[in-house]
This record gives sequence, C-alpha cells and structure tokens, in this order.
Amino acid sequence: MPVNLTPRDVSSDLADFNSVLIASCPVCPPMCLAMQKKEPFIEFFKHGVKTAAFEDYIRSIRDSLAQGGVRTGVFSIHTPTPMMCLWTERQRKRLRKRAKDYEAVMILACDSGTESAKDALKDTDCQVIQSLDMDGVINATTSIHFPLTVVMERHDESGYSGEVR
Repeated sequence: MPVNLTPRDVSSDLADFNSVLIASCPVCPPMCLAMQKKEPFIEFFKHGVKTAAFEDYIRSIRDSLAQGGVRTGVFSIHTPTPMMCLWTERQRKRLRKRAKDYEAVMILACDSGTESAKDALKDTDCQVIQSLDMDGVINATTSIHFPLTVVMERHDESGYSGEVR
C-alpha cells in the first residue's frame, strides 16, 4: 500500500538558491499525482513507463524556477527493490555526484526518501527540501485497460471508490 503524498508550496524555501536539482522516487509520487489529477498512472504507448501527470508537474516546477533565473536539473531514483524509498548505496552515490553542481535538492518523495537524500548529502553544502507532504496511505486497486493503460481505483475511508483515468 503506497503512501499518499500531497504537493506543498516550497517556493519561499527555494527563493535564495540559484540552482535546484529536482530528485524524485519513481512510484508513490507519480501514482499520487495521477490519482489527484484523475489521469492514468501509465499510458505505455503514449508515454512509456512515465506518468504524464507527474512529468507535467515536474515541468511546471522547472518552468516556475526558470522564470526566477534558477538553473534546474532532474534526477530520478531507479532502485532494484520494491521498497523504492530505501535507497541503495549506489543510488546515494549517484545523487551525491549529480547534486554536487547544485545548491539545493528539492525532493519529491516520502519522509523516508527525504531522509535517504539528507543522509546521502550530509557531507555536502547542498540543502535538501521536501516538497511533498506525507499524509497517509492510499488504498487503491490497479487495473490494466487496452492498450496497456494502467489506471488506479482509489478507495478512501468513506467507502468511496472511483476509477481514476
């Protein structure tokens, strides 16, 4: 059961930086954004394994920062473990290497992913800023529709159940 993540405004936290690396985990954040926007999690023949709603969200962050003259980059964790928020040492080294050219890392992850990023960057001058609030878990059913479109059906405490396409 994935965690529910809700975007929060961190623009004031990023105001003093000239360069920001946006680092994200590949499962819970895209899934949550897709469900919040009522869009498919994966549309394989349109976007491959990327989630359009999440890619649009990252693009909007980058555009907003660029308007303020901030240089941005994007980094995604690709761990070979079902527990995406538990990063391997190799992933931590990848983040350290990529973050060395940035003043801040804006993390799109749960609390555990954020702590992993902070731990990986503890011996650097890079600031880590969490931009998603972890506010519970998501109980959802996943289904695959033709042609290879993955949709989520969310179940909340009130008993509401509705397909998110």
